[in-house]
Parts: sequence; C-alpha cells; structure tokens
Amino acid sequence: MFIDTAKVWIEAGAGGDGAVSFRHEIYIPKGGPDGGNGGRGGDVVFLASRDENTLLDFRYNPELKAGNGGRGGKRQAAGKSGKDLVVKVPVGTVVRRGDEVVADLTEDGERVVVAHGGDGGFGNAHFKSSVRQAPRVAEKGEPGEKFEAQLELKLLADVGLVGFPNAGKSTFLSVVSNAKPEIADYEFTTLTPNLGVATVDDTDILIADIPGLIEGASEGKGLGIAFLRHVERTAVLLHLIDVYADDVAEKYLKIRAELEKYNVDLAERPEVVALTKTEGFDKELLDLQRESLKAVTGSPIFAISAKAHLGLTEVLRALHGEIEAFRAVEVEVEPDKAEMEVIELPKEAYKVAFAVEKSGDKFVVTGAKIEKFAVKTDFDNYDSVNRLRDILKKMGIRAELARLGAGADSTIVIAGKEFRLVEK
Repeated sequence: MFIDTAKVWIEAGAGGDGAVSFRHEIYIPKGGPDGGNGGRGGDVVFLASRDENTLLDFRYNPELKAGNGGRGGKRQAAGKSGKDLVVKVPVGTVVRRGDEVVADLTEDGERVVVAHGGDGGFGNAHFKSSVRQAPRVAEKGEPGEKFEAQLELKLLADVGLVGFPNAGKSTFLSVVSNAKPEIADYEFTTLTPNLGVATVDDTDILIADIPGLIEGASEGKGLGIAFLRHVERTAVLLHLIDVYADDVAEKYLKIRAELEKYNVDLAERPEVVALTKTEGFDKELLDLQRESLKAVTGSPIFAISAKAHLGLTEVLRALHGEIEAFRAVEVEVEPDKAEMEVIELPKEAYKVAFAVEKSGDKFVVTGAKIEKFAVKTDFDNYDSVNRLRDILKKMGIRAELARLGAGADSTIVIAGKEFRLVEK
C-alpha cells in the first residue's frame, strides 16, 4: 500500500547519570572520588534507501526511541553509550517538526541525525580539585531530544505526468516504461502515484504518473491535493491533453492554474505538451488543436498515441533534452549541500545568557545554558543543588533575582524544577 504521510513520535536516548563513589582499598584510607561519567544517549538517525517506497510501516510503528545511556560506575568506569536507532525511509522523505523542516533526504544512502541523544552526567571524580578533595556531587543524565514529527514523502522523478483524469497518462507510462499501472476507460483509475523507467537513446528517464487533477485540486477538490507534492521535485512536466477535448487550450490553462496555486515555482518548471489518443484522428482537426495550444504556450507540442506507439520516441527525446538543461542549471545555482542536522539552538541564543521573570510568589529563570545545568542537577542531592546555587551566583543570575526582590526563602523555577535560593 502506498502511504506518503505519517506522524511519529521521535525520542532520542537520555544520558546516563554520573556516579558518586569513593575509592576504598586496603592501605589506602583516603582514595578519593572515583565515580565515573554516565554514557551518552543514542541518536535517532534516518537513512534514505531506494529499497523503501512507502511510509506505511510508520502507521503501525509510530514511536521511534533510541537507547538510553548507562549509569557511571566506580573506579571511574564510564557508563555504556545508548544504542542509536537507525530508521530506513524512502528517498524523498521530508521530516517536519511543526512548520520547520528537520531533514530532507534526497539521496540514496544519506544519513541524518533527526534527534540527538542527551549527554551523560559527570561523576564525582570530575569535580575533584585542590580545594574540593571529596566532592559528593554527580550530574544526572541529560534528556534526549523528543518531538512529534510529520513525515512526508515526495517522489523523486525526472518527469512528472500531469493532466486531467483519463488523459492517457497511465497508458503512456505503461507503454514507454516497465510500470504496470491500472488502466481503464473512466476517471480516477489511478489512485496512487506510479513510477516507471523509460529508455531513450541508451538513457534512462524516471517518470512519475500523478493521479489526475481537476479544477480546484489545489484547494482540496478531487484527488489532486493529496498528490500535487509529488510533482515538486520533478525536473520536467509532461502535460498530456486528450486530443478529443472540446477546448484543449482551456484544459491546458486550468491545469497550469492549479499547479501555480499549489506552488508558484511549478509554473516556471520546464514543460513539454502532448496531445494524446491521436491514432486515426483527422489531420486537419489535429492541426487546429495544435494551433489552439500554440496560442497559450511556448512549450514544445507533440501529437502521440500510446496505444499505436506513435510519436513516443520524439517526446522522450524532447524530455531528455529538457532534463539535461534543467539539471545543468540546478548544479550551477545550488550551493554545496551541508550535512543536515537536527534543529539545534542557534549559537546566538547563548549570548542572551538568561532571563528572570516573577510569576506570583515564584521566580522563573530561563536561558539555554542555565537550563542545561538544571536538567543535569540531582535535586535530591544537597551538594548538587548547592552547586547549582553557585552557578547562579557566577552567572549573575543571583544578583538579578535579588534586584527583583527574591529573598532567601524565595522559590526558584528552572526547567520545571523548583528549589529555594538558600537552603534552610
């Protein structure tokens, strides 16, 4: 079954907690701290594969979770890193987090980290210093990134077949390629996009048959709105029009209007136009239909018959020429594709170190750096909370709290955690 959209819950692994431990060996009465660091949480990685062609599996497996990091141990033993979760998706899959694109996988074998695992917490051995010989502080592991993602599959093809229902798209694809779409003499026979490979002059062309469009498709009418996304990536559009249509120019303009409403860039995409089902059609009437189209488009116009195998080679050669020209321009203007990573906090955000806001009788502190410290603090550990209080002082947050009226008994809230400014 062809499924081109899915919602999934993505959750990277949490980092392991650091350990509080002290070396105890015979004849070594003061061995010092030896608690190890927690392991890093596993990442969620998407791998584009040409062997995948649907998002159906995600309908039955909507939760993607990587492994958690292990807890640190004594003798400075580091916790085991969480296992990455590698998920195969079809080439052409787009991963969205709300309105933002997290990843766009367009090449076979491309790997993208869509959610990073949390860092492991430091064990108490990390906090040993000349003035702190026996720290009882260890950090908790950092949570992994987690969010609901919208997956969307956009077919990658050289040519997109567009036109009204029953214009002959499926018949054309079945004749020029290895595809076997359902064909019948009624509208909306094609209910899912079909892909086929056509060969002309020893060159392969990947063609996508998009289910028939109707006027209003870009606004949700008919089947078009569900499949218009699949023409976005095509290099060239092959616009097929039934030669027996009463007004071929009107048919052409209506489809063009729907494409432009959906995505204005599609109006500028290279295009080849072909009148279909021309076997046995009167030559003078065919010339009139051609002239009618020439009045509304400057694109090349062909007369073909898929059933009679007429004009197909000429159309494929024209398409190949348009594809080569489009790809050449695309390479010139497209910047080097940087490795796509998960949405991360821009570095500029760290310049705004923190913000303090009074909410009722509580003081809420926000800021990427201080929140990161807070989520790794063990609030059940007296020394760990005191360490966080020291960090507040060093970052100037404590002074800002005092300026806003916070006292020793005031409740401070950071990353959803509450504690008092001064321990009673």
